[in-house]
Amino acid sequence: MKKSKGIRQGTRNILRKKPREKGLIPITRALQQFEVGEKARILLEPSVHKGMPHRRFHGKTGVVIGKQGEAFVVKVKDGNKEKNVITRAEHLRKVQ
Repeated sequence: MKKSKGIRQGTRNILRKKPREKGLIPITRALQQFEVGEKARILLEPSVHKGMPHRRFHGKTGVVIGKQGEAFVVKVKDGNKEKNVITRAEHLRKVQ
């Protein structure tokens, strides 16, 4: 049978929560605000599928360059290229 090529294919370990963390996230994480020029780390939140970036960006750090609707645009270096990742606040963490 042909192998699936879905967006979450091969993410069994990346998108798994520890037993005590299972369930929905606190609402404050969804209501986070980021300023333009602020650094943010992309950490995928498995319980929220909406606005989830591709798994290749999991763990990457970038700079917020704007807002697009409810989502934020983050500039991330992917190899030798600069890419703009559109993701919601649930999948972002502030970097101090």
